[in-house]
Amino acid sequence: MNKEQVKTIAIGADHGAFETKESLKKYLQVVGYKVLDIGTDNNTIAVDYPDFAYLVAKKVVSGECDRGIMLDGAGIGSSMVCNKVKGIRAALCWSNKTIINSRQHNNANVLTMGTAQHSVSDICAMAKLWLETDFEGGRHWPRINKITAIEKK
Repeated sequence: MNKEQVKTIAIGADHGAFETKESLKKYLQVVGYKVLDIGTDNNTIAVDYPDFAYLVAKKVVSGECDRGIMLDGAGIGSSMVCNKVKGIRAALCWSNKTIINSRQHNNANVLTMGTAQHSVSDICAMAKLWLETDFEGGRHWPRINKITAIEKK
């Protein structure tokens, strides 16, 4: 199996997750990824996560970025927003098992996480694992194709 080349990551966060986004961005750059930060750019002005989740998703479906990572307090709302964008398979993950499953079985192209649920070091470790885990293909393709077919209805 060919290893998927993931080079460019779109990353976004709401104001509550801003500090974690900044740490994750620096970490991902240190380990070799190009990171496109779509905001927010501070933790003092309240913003709405849907605005940034949508932008992360659009960067992925446009092909400008290989994958996307969106952070908010729980990760739930951002996952909902990203999955409204045709071509996005966003996964809210909270453990190494859900990280691996989202990539190997679901070929997730956007990862959402809740910064109120994890330490910064856990967020970094889970993001790295997610970026390094390949889609298995094979028996999982028919299910991915069904997800895509539902988008067309």
